[in-house]
Amino acid sequence: MILQALTEYYQALETRGEIAAPGWGESRISFALSIDSAGDLKRVFSVQTEQVKGKKTVAAPQLMKLPAPVKKTSGVLSNFLWENSSYLLGVDNKGKPQRTRECFAACKTLHASLLEGVDSPAARAVLSFFRAWQPEKAREHPALAEHWDEILSGSNLVFYTEQGYAHADPAIQQAWNAHYSAAGDGPRGLCLVTGDFGPVEYVHPAIKNVAGAQSSGAALVSFNAPAFCSYGKEQSLNAPTGKYAAFAYTTALNHLLADRDHVWRIGDATVVFWAKSGQASYQDLFDGMFSPTYEEKDLRQMVAQLSKGHSVLYDEALLDPNMDFYILGLSPNAARLSVRFFLRNTFGAFIKNMEAHRERLRIVRPAYEKFEVPSLKALLDATVNQKSKDKQASPELAGEMLRAILNDTRYPTLLLNGVVLRIRAEHQVTWARAAILKAYYLKNHNSDVPKEVLTVSLNTDSANVPYNLGRLFSVLEAIQSSANPGINATIKDKYFNSASATPAVIFPVLLNLAQKHLKKLDGGLRTYYDKQLTDLLSKLGETYPSRMNLPQQGSFQLGYYHQTQARYEKKEVK
Repeated sequence: MILQALTEYYQALETRGEIAAPGWGESRISFALSIDSAGDLKRVFSVQTEQVKGKKTVAAPQLMKLPAPVKKTSGVLSNFLWENSSYLLGVDNKGKPQRTRECFAACKTLHASLLEGVDSPAARAVLSFFRAWQPEKAREHPALAEHWDEILSGSNLVFYTEQGYAHADPAIQQAWNAHYSAAGDGPRGLCLVTGDFGPVEYVHPAIKNVAGAQSSGAALVSFNAPAFCSYGKEQSLNAPTGKYAAFAYTTALNHLLADRDHVWRIGDATVVFWAKSGQASYQDLFDGMFSPTYEEKDLRQMVAQLSKGHSVLYDEALLDPNMDFYILGLSPNAARLSVRFFLRNTFGAFIKNMEAHRERLRIVRPAYEKFEVPSLKALLDATVNQKSKDKQASPELAGEMLRAILNDTRYPTLLLNGVVLRIRAEHQVTWARAAILKAYYLKNHNSDVPKEVLTVSLNTDSANVPYNLGRLFSVLEAIQSSANPGINATIKDKYFNSASATPAVIFPVLLNLAQKHLKKLDGGLRTYYDKQLTDLLSKLGETYPSRMNLPQQGSFQLGYYHQTQARYEKKEVK
């Protein structure tokens, strides 16, 4: 299913001319070797472009459409018309002269076999270069002096002839296309992606730009142990994929991963997403729902229309809510990739599910918070000690959380456990943690956390005992703070956990302490707090629960948060 979806995406992009044709792909190039008609190297010039990284503008390799790269392992294999200095010049700084000589020889042999007989000045110039070039004299060549260190560092190079770039020459392109179509030593079989009968790829092209995976690329389809080899079929023949499909899905996936504006990092997973039609506007809007731009009025109106099943015009493109949309999460696994999750639904359904998640998260927030609801990153951070060395949330939680949001299913228990542990350790019910408690119990229903406590702001009419105990604790904390401003250890530091777990033991002590604190306050403030205490105590009765379970403690924490935020709101009004 994943390979089919990626192949369809490739076909949509190829139809519009937005992606390379079969046998071609985008590669990062830093320098061009300018040669004359006799194959002599005249100069080397940089083709790098200026790109902004952070606050700096740096020179970065340029993406060029070139013959598709070969799958490199530990052997010596050369790309056609582009490579690093080991292959094109026979020099490098790796300290392995024998291997370097083998690289240059392999590159020379490849170009001789493909270009011999090609009637083109550019092809003859490249052939002449390989015949005349002497790697042992490369250091003395004046054309290489200016960029010597950069060239030897592994930068990719291309040929530039008197007719222009060699890879742009029509005759050379035709020769490469013929070679690519005929290449491949795999057996013929039925492709599981397209259903066509033809040559099957032994080794699929590498997937690059997955965080944590090998920089040279990793395999999505691969078998490397006898246990995986059914009926004696080795390498990728266990999942027979035709040459075209193997090229199409890897090219499409590399295209998605290279687009840094539409790639997420969720835990250890690198996440990409796309619409079946290949229109980038779907990606833009989907990405916007997880970014600060979602607060813009126009975007929210479009989301509301899509959630209702209506088409909307976004960035001059008409977005169809019934368009198939895919989300793929990949994690590194040595030289291979693991599929963390793969989700498929209509675009409108994903948008509707995300909007429902945002609604569940909505809760009164501190004045300094800019956004209406916490982001996914903020939710994950709320489960981790931000003072520890490793501030990353559990990869399993990150993946399960995103899946729950997009599929509108129950939130993972790991989420609640993480939040409860942090509240117990830090005695802090932050905005993000309160939002998680509210959303979790709204979706994962529990009779001990009724809807009357799962409100956006303070519910003064609620008769829920744990909720009102949380409110009472907040009032008692405020009384202590008013009586002893700047106190180092508050009742929250000493009693918050025990008050939420065993209120019958703790609250009589706290109420007795509050009476002493009230005596220190002036008449007006004392009357204000006395009224609040009287109102809450009348709802609680004369006895308190001896013990409260985890969901009831969640009600307590929400009551505490609501009451505390109400107190801060009144200060802001004054």
